[in-house]
Amino acid sequence: MKKSKGMRTETLYKIFIYVTLIALVITILIPVAWVFLASIKENKEFYGSPWTLPDGFYFQNFVEAFVDAKMGDYLLNSVIVTGLSLLILLVVALPSAYVLSRFEFRGRSLLNSFVKAGLFINVSYIAVPIFLMLLDWDSVLKVMFGDGMLLNNRFILATIYASTALPFTIFLLSSYFQTLPSDFEEAASIDGAGYYKTMISIMFPIAMPSIVIVILFNFLLFWNEYILALTLMPGDNKTLPVGLLNLMAAERAAVNYGPMYAGMVIVMLPTLILYILVQKRLTQGMTVGGVKG
Repeated sequence: MKKSKGMRTETLYKIFIYVTLIALVITILIPVAWVFLASIKENKEFYGSPWTLPDGFYFQNFVEAFVDAKMGDYLLNSVIVTGLSLLILLVVALPSAYVLSRFEFRGRSLLNSFVKAGLFINVSYIAVPIFLMLLDWDSVLKVMFGDGMLLNNRFILATIYASTALPFTIFLLSSYFQTLPSDFEEAASIDGAGYYKTMISIMFPIAMPSIVIVILFNFLLFWNEYILALTLMPGDNKTLPVGLLNLMAAERAAVNYGPMYAGMVIVMLPTLILYILVQKRLTQGMTVGGVKG
């Protein structure tokens, strides 16, 4: 009797889980699919039912978004900024996380405390201080060299992105490195490998599942970031989120919805492609390293 009751409870629990997951998938897929379909509609098709399928593929919306609204330029800026941010972040975070998690030295606990404290700093709260600081430094550069270079600079924005993501990235990578056994380092030491070679050739490849998670999460963070990009890029080097907001405001005012949804697709598509490419490694990264070897 108890066994039958337990099986019934387990079945109900599984049904609840499946229904919840299906509902979650539907709430995500339907809006995404609707945006994709809306991006290939002609403007006159928006005045009927919003759920009607497009009569054909109207790719002029993407042409207008890329050329007239300069979404192509904004896309290039986002690619450059995001790529530089990830490169700077990995170059700094990987060695830092490895050293903080695998070596004992004076001041280690203090450095770990600083890293954990950085997790509680919201980028939105420091955007204005960063802007004012760069503005003051730019004023000094203008006096010395006649021109400033810190605002509307893609490299500076990428550096700030990487800096704000360092605490989370170091914390996540350190947690992963701590789960790895010391056998790999001992074997490398016996073979004559130094600390640097062991870190680069052995430990980093082993930590690749965790590195993939870091790349994916931070890619989404940098790609969709809006506040710093709006504040620190007042010129022509706008990124996609800022350009998309300008496009949406312009097209809504002109009652021209097709290019607006085409701009949304341009923003979403790279993240979807990246997720599809790293989906397998992402699953590995979430399951590997949970138990110490």
